[in-house]
Order: sequence, then C-alpha cells, then structure tokens
Amino acid sequence: MTPKRLAGFAATALLFVAPALSAAPLDVPPAPASLLAAGGSLGGLTADRMGATVRPRPADAAAAQPKADVAPAWVDTVMARSMALLGTPYRWGGSSPEQGFDCSGLVRYVLGDSLAAELPRRSRDMARMRGAERIGDRSELAVGDLVFFGRSGRVDHVGIYVGDGRFVHAPSRGKAVRISSMGEAYWRKRYVEALRVKPARG
Repeated sequence: MTPKRLAGFAATALLFVAPALSAAPLDVPPAPASLLAAGGSLGGLTADRMGATVRPRPADAAAAQPKADVAPAWVDTVMARSMALLGTPYRWGGSSPEQGFDCSGLVRYVLGDSLAAELPRRSRDMARMRGAERIGDRSELAVGDLVFFGRSGRVDHVGIYVGDGRFVHAPSRGKAVRISSMGEAYWRKRYVEALRVKPARG
C-alpha cells in the first residue's frame, strides 16, 4: 500500500472512531462502602450509606484497579449490620437487638445474620476456631476481620474491625455498642490476634 493510500485509509477510519470515543461515558462509579470505611473517618457513615448499591465497573476499568483495593461484597453486608446496631445497650449474655449484646453475642449475631456463619458463643472459643484465616500482623487487618483482646495472651473480648484502626464492639456493663480505636492505650496493650471468617454461603 502506497503512503498516499495509507494516509487516506487512516483519515477515513478516524471519521468512525472519533464519534465513538467522544460519546464514551467518563463517570466513575463510587467506591464500595467497605472501602470508605477502611480509608477514612467513620463519623459520617450511616447504615444506609453502608448498604448503598454500587454500580458494577466496566470490565476494563475493574482490570485496571489493584486487586487489594477490591473488597468482597459480603464485607459491605457485615458493615451495614454492625453500624445498624450502634447504640444497642450492653447486656451480659445478650445476643439480640431486643436483649442487648455482650461482645461475643454481638459478633455472633452480626456474622450469623450476614454470612450464615456459625460461631462459638464465647470470645476465647472464637479465637480457636478452625477454618478461619489467622492474621499475623495488624498491618494486614481488613474490614470485617475479628479482633481479639485479653490479658497475658488469654482472650476475653472480641470485636469487628471496621478500618482506619477502629473496631465495633459491645464494651462492658453500662455502655452500648460503639466504635473504639485500637490505638487507645487500653486496647493497644490488650490486643492478642485477629481472624478472617469467610461466608458459609456463596
């Protein structure tokens, strides 16, 4: 093909390609709610926002995103259930919104309701669960992980990690379900380990 014919072919092709490019949508769908929780303050997040539907990305845009930034869909469900229970009164042995919650009752309720996961009743037994992924370092924590606290390595408290170094839990008598910072001296000294529980259903 001569240079003159090649130039003519390129000019003709451009007439068809240019309009398609100009019409391509440029909007980018919002990030999943779990990533919002992991990336910044939780002060402005509500259960409604946690449960908001996220439009699927086009295949090419999804491929361009690092896999570490894409949270499983069930994480949003766990966060929505947890946030909806903020303010529920503490009750030793409690395991429902109507009764109130202790720490393990809250975790068992949230994961059972959102993941169909069957967890042991006591926090120390949860920490010994088989089949859950053990998280070796705090820097590897992800939203939805279970975080365990205690003294001398003996677990006596559990919560759900919500990102940004924070976790939701039922603290103690006279208090309500709340979000606390793992950076507080009390919790920092008592941190023992973390587990990642996957959904029991697909």
